Amino acid sequence: MVLKENVGIIGGVCMAHAPQFFTLPPSEDKKVVNRIKRLAKANGKRLKALKPDVYVTVSNDHANQFVLHCIPPFALHRGKLARGSFSNKEFEYAIASEETTRVIRYLYEEGFDVSFTSTAEVEYSLGIPLSFLEIDGPIMPLFVNAYIPPQPRMERCYALGEAINRALIQQNLRGVVIASGGMSHFPGTERYAQPDLEFDKKVLAELETGNLRYLLSLDEKRMDTTGNIELRCWGVAAGMLGERKPDMLSLDPSWHHNYATLAWWKKSPSRKQSFKPHYPEISPDRLNLTIILHRLANNSDDRRSFVQNRKAFVDNLDLKNKEKMALIRLQDREMVEMGVHPFLSFMARLHIDRESKK
Repeated sequence: MVLKENVGIIGGVCMAHAPQFFTLPPSEDKKVVNRIKRLAKANGKRLKALKPDVYVTVSNDHANQFVLHCIPPFALHRGKLARGSFSNKEFEYAIASEETTRVIRYLYEEGFDVSFTSTAEVEYSLGIPLSFLEIDGPIMPLFVNAYIPPQPRMERCYALGEAINRALIQQNLRGVVIASGGMSHFPGTERYAQPDLEFDKKVLAELETGNLRYLLSLDEKRMDTTGNIELRCWGVAAGMLGERKPDMLSLDPSWHHNYATLAWWKKSPSRKQSFKPHYPEISPDRLNLTIILHRLANNSDDRRSFVQNRKAFVDNLDLKNKEKMALIRLQDREMVEMGVHPFLSFMARLHIDRESKK
């Protein structure tokens, strides 16, 4: 097997799946719908340009497939085809069956006992995004229980997304995630015409910075009272994507639904290089220097010798010449850049300054 570069989830999109996009009732703003379609078409083109091996779709069921006999928190479709229909439109997508089966096995090994199906139909929550994105597959459809209590916690959704990403990496696969749902809306309730726009703006402000883990702060009550129970699908996608700033973000409110779109297609920085900590690990290459700094911070005799004659003190030490010169100067920034923990250089310098004033 030839190892590919940049495997796992390499891009994605989160977008709405309002049935009005297909039914287009008189109450729907056609300009808004057309704008969302244009955005989706452009995002689909960008995601297809990434040339993924599989599209991992994350969508919820609206009490159509999973309601009477079994309501799994998560279910993967491993049949050959995903079929469905809505508003006189037929859906049919090829499923990456073998790859999905291997993902299921991997998830079992990681402690995720996801359900699976070979016959469940897909509905508009999947058909609308794929139609607008103009993506045919192959897909790896994941159903998330958003509407029938008890639903999975957001923490579990995020962790599942992380695990699926690891499963794709293990298979040497490049994937794109397509998560549908949201934002605020209350279908079938007396609050249908009262989406929570201010809350949605607050969430998007966090996601725009790349803080996708912000979704983990949403508990069951918060998601329910703000009309955002479908954000569980976004939570799975967030786990796959990691802390990445979206390359585009759009919010188009309507009288019944806040339509939001986020997309990622640019190459992401390494997760290991995502930030530089103020307190890094102690470099093994600077062990001797670390020991000396600790002595200077804690041994008064060593401090007095150092203050009396810095050069004479360091000449007798088992240090590299670069380390000796840095120790004579004893500047915090230089020490940290060399791989010294900032506490050690700071404490040594602090006590030496005090010794010098005696």
